[in-house]
Amino acid sequence: MPTTLRFSRGGSKKSPYFRLVATDSRSPRDSKFIEKLGTYSPLVAKGDAKRFTFNAERVNYWLSVGAQPSETVARFLRASGVIATKPTYVAKTKGTGRKAKGAAADAKAAAPAAAPEAAPEAPAA
Repeated sequence: MPTTLRFSRGGSKKSPYFRLVATDSRSPRDSKFIEKLGTYSPLVAKGDAKRFTFNAERVNYWLSVGAQPSETVARFLRASGVIATKPTYVAKTKGTGRKAKGAAADAKAAAPAAAPEAAPEAPAA
């Protein structure tokens, strides 16, 4: 069963409250879940410890058995240090544009052509 770690919304209108749950990825957002792992209260101040709480041991278990966190959950887990940081990609270096490619082609054309390798001759019969 494909398992996902994601938020399930609760609370009333204009008063959101989210539960961090492990659930089947094919089920709707607020439907049944396998296990409740934590909570997130967006109305609580950002520096407060009660804003995002979770059971790290159970989250690590679900990640170890192959559960995939949603993008939002992954961002929260990265901030709390449970999962590794997002891989950084190397930006293109300067000089890979059209002008640089043209200059490389000119340099290649100006270089002396390598001697073509002679094919081994077949013995005369």
